[in-house]
Amino acid sequence: MIKIITDSTCDIPAELIEKYGIDVVPCYLIWGNEQYRDRVDLQPEEFYRRLEADPSDRPTSSQPLASDFARSFQKAFEGGASAAVCLTISSAMSGTFQSATIAAQEAPLPVRVIDSHGPTMMLGWQVLAAARAAEKGADLAEVVQAAEQVFKSITLLVALESMSYLESGGRVGDAVRWLGKTLSIKPLVAVSRESGKVVPVALMRTHKALVEGLLKHFLESMRGFSKVYVAVMHGDALAEAQQLAARLAAELNPAELIIQITGPVLGLNTGPQALAVCAYGED
Repeated sequence: MIKIITDSTCDIPAELIEKYGIDVVPCYLIWGNEQYRDRVDLQPEEFYRRLEADPSDRPTSSQPLASDFARSFQKAFEGGASAAVCLTISSAMSGTFQSATIAAQEAPLPVRVIDSHGPTMMLGWQVLAAARAAEKGADLAEVVQAAEQVFKSITLLVALESMSYLESGGRVGDAVRWLGKTLSIKPLVAVSRESGKVVPVALMRTHKALVEGLLKHFLESMRGFSKVYVAVMHGDALAEAQQLAARLAAELNPAELIIQITGPVLGLNTGPQALAVCAYGED
């Protein structure tokens, strides 16, 4: 049995985590004098309510410790796993990959640590592919290959109501130089598969134009695939996420469609009302 492990930035719905027995190691959110485990001690809905109540009072985030991953690897071993595959958020965005790599060196079973080169469902889709392969009895190499196959075509686009959250969270990458001081403009950004960093796509002046731009660029990226798997994430904007998902369903007829609220650690960087679409395709 191959155990699949990831971190809490994966944004995979709880029912799928339970279905495939995925072990999720939480990142941390530090708010004032309190430390919270992402999606454990602090749920997304509460996080966004608190953030919008006082936008000036912003928390910080921290990656899991190597000891957190060590406990997960030990648990996998004691549960009878022959090996583990651990997929993490982009190493260009967080030290999570490094923490997992350090823990894997002392693990009681073979552990393959994979840098997903992305956050949210860019990580999540790779995790699900690995978990589904493992469920079918795939060996370690085949499980890794399943995740790598998803990565080849994966696309993540994020529509932000403001650049301020991404800037204050330190996750802007090259986008800072592109945006300059135009923080009042609504940016559409992507995460590069090559660098694992945020890259610019377009600037919009209105929310409507932002959503239409997201839809246009996303549909262009999914052309030519016979089957697509789509996830829509949102910063506590469920109704709008559902509307966007309905439009994508009509256009693409996806094999799988997930709608999920973005977790606190990622929401810290994207802010309330953000929308994101992540998908991969099969020929």
